[in-house]
Amino acid sequence: MAFDLHARASGRSTGAVFGLLFTLGLVPWPALAQSAPPPPTVTVAKPVVREIVEDDEFIGRFEAVDEVELRARVGGYLQTTHFKDGALVKAGDPLFTIDKRPFEFAFSEAQSQMSVAEAALEFAESQLRRAEDLTRTGNIPASTLDDRRREFLSAQATLAGATAAKATADLNLGYTDIAAPIAGRIDRRRISVGNLVQADQTVLTSIVSLDPIDFYFDIDERQFLAYSRDARERGSNLQEGVGGLAVTVHLADSREAPIEGRLDFAENRIDRDTGTMRVRARFPNADLRVLPGLFGRINVPGSLPHQGVLLPDEAIGADQDQRIVYVVDDAGKVSAKPVRTGPKLDGYRVIRSGLTGTETVVVNGLMRVRPDITVTPRLEVLPPERVVAEEAL
Repeated sequence: MAFDLHARASGRSTGAVFGLLFTLGLVPWPALAQSAPPPPTVTVAKPVVREIVEDDEFIGRFEAVDEVELRARVGGYLQTTHFKDGALVKAGDPLFTIDKRPFEFAFSEAQSQMSVAEAALEFAESQLRRAEDLTRTGNIPASTLDDRRREFLSAQATLAGATAAKATADLNLGYTDIAAPIAGRIDRRRISVGNLVQADQTVLTSIVSLDPIDFYFDIDERQFLAYSRDARERGSNLQEGVGGLAVTVHLADSREAPIEGRLDFAENRIDRDTGTMRVRARFPNADLRVLPGLFGRINVPGSLPHQGVLLPDEAIGADQDQRIVYVVDDAGKVSAKPVRTGPKLDGYRVIRSGLTGTETVVVNGLMRVRPDITVTPRLEVLPPERVVAEEAL
């Protein structure tokens, strides 16, 4: 079969004609081989290998160390409010005053009853002494002496009751002035001046302490056993806060600096319904930027110091349900190695198994590689720590 390439081109491209000629065996293989693309260029690097402590990350919530709902101990009409909603208060600051007049009257009455009881006791005591003298001379029978002694003892008891009533009236009068029991930030007032306050029932407001502040989170049974084992090696135990183990909390706003604190408490049992244990860390909060109720991510050291292998997240691919990295040998040939990943640390992902740290790994250009192809590697050196873009919670 003959072809006139110049006469019969009529819209057919040269590439198409060349392909047809190769299919028919009229163009030799070396001509096609000369047009094959060069091996793709990818960026490779050695993993970072250094001593690390792996962190476990948990979600939790801040709570106040102390929180009080203020209720009046006596009932009455609210007369005065002494604070501004949302203000910072110190322990002992006056907050509310209940109308004192009924309690002042009650105190005056109790004081009068006490004076009457004192006079009655004084009279009964003098009568008893006179009866004792007359009994010794035989002028009155012994039964009269017994009556005077009974009256004296009764007067003593009456005075004791009057004294207690006066103390109670004094105490109730003092309860009309309601002061802050703790230092912290006060909530809005829940009741306006002029309203009736029910003793031990009406909530007037609440106060939460702010500095220091606690962070609570839950760990499961597996993590509890691992932390307990590490704590024993450190010479402490989990219930005592792992010996004050240092932890870090990141807030929802990534622009906020992390907060450094220490574990200080864990519950004394595993919850049988959830299979978890609640753990607490305490943080200083002198600038008051953290409020009770805020969520955060807490990073807890999850291992003892050991040599770790670190890689950037973009160097790790996926093959169905496993994570893989692409390793390049001295000849530029690519192979895939499954790995088990751990938490992020200093901008890198911890590789818990699958790599020794001596391999050359593709860190940029994963979309251009696959197992058993040859690439042109461009070597770069990874820094010990890596600054990454801000991430949302």
